Amino acid sequence: MIDGGMTTAAEAAPAEPDDRALVADLSRARAALVAEVQKRIVGQRDVIDQLLVALFARGHCLFVGVPGLAKTLLIQTLADVLSLEFSRIQFTPDLMPSDITGTDVLEEDPVTRARSFRFLRGPVFANLVLADEINRTPPKTQAALLQAMQEHRVTAGGRTHDVGRPFLVFATQNPIEQEGTYPLPEAELDRFMFQVDVGYPGVDDEVAIVQQQTSPLGSRLDKVLGPERILQLQGLVLRVPAADHVVRYAVKLVRATRPKGEAGDAPPAFVRDYVAWGAGPRASKDLILGAKARAVLDGRFAASIEDVRALARPTLAHRIVLGFRAEAERISAADVVARVLESVQP
Repeated sequence: MIDGGMTTAAEAAPAEPDDRALVADLSRARAALVAEVQKRIVGQRDVIDQLLVALFARGHCLFVGVPGLAKTLLIQTLADVLSLEFSRIQFTPDLMPSDITGTDVLEEDPVTRARSFRFLRGPVFANLVLADEINRTPPKTQAALLQAMQEHRVTAGGRTHDVGRPFLVFATQNPIEQEGTYPLPEAELDRFMFQVDVGYPGVDDEVAIVQQQTSPLGSRLDKVLGPERILQLQGLVLRVPAADHVVRYAVKLVRATRPKGEAGDAPPAFVRDYVAWGAGPRASKDLILGAKARAVLDGRFAASIEDVRALARPTLAHRIVLGFRAEAERISAADVVARVLESVQP
């Protein structure tokens, strides 16, 4: 391993010729995707990069930010650029699970008068599902997404229906308005590969946004990829090698967030002080999948330590449950992740 945690050619498995071509194609597609998205979205480059990593790693994302930061527009723009079937669900307190998954309706044949049930597919049957303000609906309705997110299928009326691929759920959440909202259960948060924090734009970006949004001219988007090509590139990410020391480092980071320690592990003292529950094994898997996707988007056919470190915060922060002391001292989960990165060495 060379300095900075990059994997050397000797440590990485050689890519097949077809895979090398796909890596080059994906790296070029990334530049084109960013250029098209930025026709509508000003700034927010880190948010766009994390979104693309999740897309090609087959991971769901939770976008957290105050209103007016173009979270919904960003996701819809990505669907347009990728020619994906897009579905938007506005989560409200009266939304029912069947409003998401679909329901059986009784139909009568006009000739034979025979009656039968037909399943009407809900909005979850799309390539890219936007769950807008997901915390505005009760946990029972939120849970209607869990099976689709994990298994890519929906059970309704005693029958199971595949939702198809590619399939991604991108949810938005308002962090400041708590009246009439329902916290997302930890089991549901764990299904999201990343929590992407969408912050305020810089002054120059905000000026550009105002100019763009008050202009009569709209931006025409060009298609960059289609569903079949996306599936092919998602398969490429799974074939990207991650050296043993990279996988072990990702696992060490995740295990360091657990305050009780396991099998002789000794978590850092600040973790024992501030954390009630740490991240589970799904976080380790998501860290490595994200690192692989980040590598190929950058034109490399091997995941590195630096890829893991770059994705630690969006992968781990929403999976950490803080204790009372952290709340009293105003320590955030992101603060804990930052200190874990400082204390855990590759």
